[in-house]
Amino acid sequence: MSHILVVEDEAIIRSALRRLLERHHYQVSEAGAVHEAEERFDLADFDLIISDLRLPGEPGTELIRRAPDTPVLIMTSYASLRSAVDSMKLGAVDYIAKPFDHEEMLQAVSRIIQDHQRRRGEPQPSTAPAAITQPEKAALPGSSMGIIGSSPSMQTLFKRIGKVAPTDSTVLIQGESGTGKELVARALHEHSRRAKAPMISVNCAAIPETLIESELFGHEKGAFTGATAGRTGLVEAADGGTLFLDEIGELPLEAQARLLRVLQEGEIRRVGSVQSSKVDVRLVAATHRDLKTLARQGLFREDLYYRLNVIELRLPPLRERGDDVMLIAEALLQRAASNMQQEGLHFSPAAAEAIRQYNWPGNVRELENAIERAAILCDEDEIPADLLGIDIDPEFERASEASNALETMRHPDTQSHEPSEDLSLEDYFQHFVLEHQEHMTETELANKLGISRKCLWERRQRLGIPRKKTASS
Repeated sequence: MSHILVVEDEAIIRSALRRLLERHHYQVSEAGAVHEAEERFDLADFDLIISDLRLPGEPGTELIRRAPDTPVLIMTSYASLRSAVDSMKLGAVDYIAKPFDHEEMLQAVSRIIQDHQRRRGEPQPSTAPAAITQPEKAALPGSSMGIIGSSPSMQTLFKRIGKVAPTDSTVLIQGESGTGKELVARALHEHSRRAKAPMISVNCAAIPETLIESELFGHEKGAFTGATAGRTGLVEAADGGTLFLDEIGELPLEAQARLLRVLQEGEIRRVGSVQSSKVDVRLVAATHRDLKTLARQGLFREDLYYRLNVIELRLPPLRERGDDVMLIAEALLQRAASNMQQEGLHFSPAAAEAIRQYNWPGNVRELENAIERAAILCDEDEIPADLLGIDIDPEFERASEASNALETMRHPDTQSHEPSEDLSLEDYFQHFVLEHQEHMTETELANKLGISRKCLWERRQRLGIPRKKTASS
C-alpha cells in the first residue's frame, strides 16, 4: 500500500483529502506545517508528499529540498498559480489547483506514484484510474500509452501517436469533451525525447481572461495593478518539455498573438517587458471546437490555426468506437469493485446491452460516472440496467442525433459543408432552445441536446439566442 504524507494547515481540507485517499486504499499521514512533518516523520519513507504551497513558517516547496528522493505534489489556489510555476522550477513533480476535483487529484496521485515506483523498479499499485487505462491482463494495442482501444479508429490513433511522439512537431488534438484528450497529450509527451522534462497542462477556459496572458507568459514588476514582483509564466516553466493547452479555442486574441510568436520564433516576452527570451517548448493543443470555422468568423487567428494544425489527431467519440465501450466499461467496473473491496461485480446482459446501445454524449466521463453510481447502489454482484441511469426517451435520442450530426458536419475532416444542411441543423437547435427554455434549466436543455452546458452557451452566443432568466435556471 502506497504511503502518502499530506501537509496542509487547514484541518478541514487536510481531513477531507485524507478521507478521499484512504477510501482509495492509500495509507495517509498528515501534518500542518513543514517543521511538524520533519519532526514527526522520516520524509524518505513516503511514496508521495502532497503539500499546500502557503503554510505557516516555511512554504511547502521547502519539502522538495528536504525530501529529494520523494515526489512532491504542490496544491495552490488560482490566485497564486504563478507561484506554482516557481514550484515546478524548484523540483515539484506537479501542481494542482484548489479547489481540486476529486477525480483529478486521484489521477494525479496515481500517475505520480506509478512513475516514481517505475523509476525505482518497484511493482506498480493497482489503484490507477481506469477511465481509459488498460487492465494489465488484457494486452490490447495502445496499452503502452495507457489508453484502451481495439477499434479501427483507435488503431489509427495509436499508430499516429507512435509516429508523431518522437518529433517536436506541434500537435492539435480534436475531440469532444470527455474523450480523453489530455491522455493523448500525455502519451505524446511520455513517448517523446522530452519525457524527463516537465509537461505543463493549462485549461485555457479555466483561467480568467484578464489573467491568462500573465499566467501563460509571465509578467514584470509593475506591469499592471497588483504586479508587485516579476513572475515566470507557464510557457517558460515548460522550457525543455511539453506545453499542453486544453480548450485552446477559448484563448483570447491578444494571447493568441503572443503564442504565435512562441511558435514562429521560439521566443517569449513577459507582459510589461521590452525584451524577449528564448524558449524550447513543444506545443500540444486540444479543443472540442472547429478552429477553422472560428478563424473564418474572426474569433481565432487564422495564422495561429495553421501553425497549430501541423499534425492533427482526432480522438473519436465513444459512440464511434464500437466494442471499445465494453472494454472501457469492464475496466471501470474492475476499478470500482477494487475500491469498494467487492470482487465479483459484473454487468447483467441487459446492462451490457444498454451500455452498447446508449449514445454516451458525455463520452468516457459519463460512462465512468454511470458505472461508479451503479456499483455503489447495487445490492447484488450483478448490476442491472436500471442502476446505470441511462434510459433515454425518443425526444432525447432525436435531439442527440441532431447534435451529433452537427458536430460531425463541423469537424475539419468532414468534406460536406453545404449551407442548406448546416442551416437546417442550426435551425433545429434554435427552435428546440426557444421552445423549451421557458420551462427547462440550462442543464436540462444541454442534456436533452446531448451537449455540455458550455457548448450550449457557445451556440447561444454564436446564434444570438439570449438566455431566459428564470428562477429554476
